[in-house]
Amino acid sequence: MIVLSGMVRMSSANERFTPTEKEALLGVAQEAVIAGLNGERLQPELREFPEQLIDPGASFVTLNKTGQLRGCIGTLEAHQPLVLDVAHNAYAAAFRDPRFPALQQFELELLEFHLSVLSKPEPMPVESEADLLSRVRPHIDGLILEEGYRRGTFLPAVWESLPDPVEFVMQLKRKAGLPMDYWSDTIRVSRYTAEHIS
Repeated sequence: MIVLSGMVRMSSANERFTPTEKEALLGVAQEAVIAGLNGERLQPELREFPEQLIDPGASFVTLNKTGQLRGCIGTLEAHQPLVLDVAHNAYAAAFRDPRFPALQQFELELLEFHLSVLSKPEPMPVESEADLLSRVRPHIDGLILEEGYRRGTFLPAVWESLPDPVEFVMQLKRKAGLPMDYWSDTIRVSRYTAEHIS
């Protein structure tokens, strides 16, 4: 049996999805991984889902095993129905994350599934790193940092392990392949929010 990380909470006023819709998205992610273990690719039937879930959406699927990261793949820009995006990213997190070997059958019962559904990224013009640090909203903002061909993002959930804005930005630069003390006038920053489902 697949272990979920917790009960789906009741929606608050600022959440897009109902508990039923959240359960459906988690189900799609789980089914995509199970299908992958059977050598298949899940193709969700769009007509079976409410309109909210077949609108274009961008998602990240994170798989944890016994509390440790086991795979995380996502999309920053919406380009396909959300349920298809979740199915694609769940499969990719399990079998295509280059940091990990492909998921094995025996690991399935140890998995926790976490989904993040992203808002559209918005450019965040900043004059300096200090300006960025003064304006970023801990535990709310996900950030995308770009410099030339280098690019990195941290989901809002990363604030749980990196709660200090200075460390958050330093580690994001490192993820983008830049020195942690690097800054230039050509760095581009965007931010987004995410609804977490687990």
